Amino acid sequence: MTASDTTTSTHAVAFVIDALREAGLHVATAESLTGGGVCARLVNIPGASDVVQGGVCTYTCDLKRHILGVDGEILSERGPVDGEVAAQMAQGARQLFNADYAISTTGVAGPGPADEHPAGTVYMALAMPAGTSIHRYSFAGGRNEVREQAISQAIALLGQALSGKDLSALASFTGEGENPGAR
Repeated sequence: MTASDTTTSTHAVAFVIDALREAGLHVATAESLTGGGVCARLVNIPGASDVVQGGVCTYTCDLKRHILGVDGEILSERGPVDGEVAAQMAQGARQLFNADYAISTTGVAGPGPADEHPAGTVYMALAMPAGTSIHRYSFAGGRNEVREQAISQAIALLGQALSGKDLSALASFTGEGENPGAR
């Protein structure tokens, strides 16, 4: 991450915090691949305590199921790197923390593939009052680069949602991106 990336990222996070505060809304996170990095990035901004309800790092399938209510059958059939898993993680965090918005991350940081998914495969979901959107990304780079790109993209998704942009039109941060469907 370069100095300009850090500045851009800080501005994006500040925008999210300010937009939530101005609207009287709250956010939560449910993270696997990013290990709490999204929540950490949010709380780096002064005044974040006004809008950040909390975050949970559910690195194991058992925790995804027990804490966030992710369907055990889906985890068994598809594994943790899946769009529906990301959606249920975000929905679970939104409910757990009584938040208006919740963002989730799950994927493969690398260095190698996992469960037949190549390194850099990331699913995110954004649960919000209007429904839940699911996003798939293929990030390039090493483990830390993939995680940093995922954190930045999660912040960007929140910012785009809060600015009123159509989430179905989102493109990837880097690499391939798709929105298998908003619900």
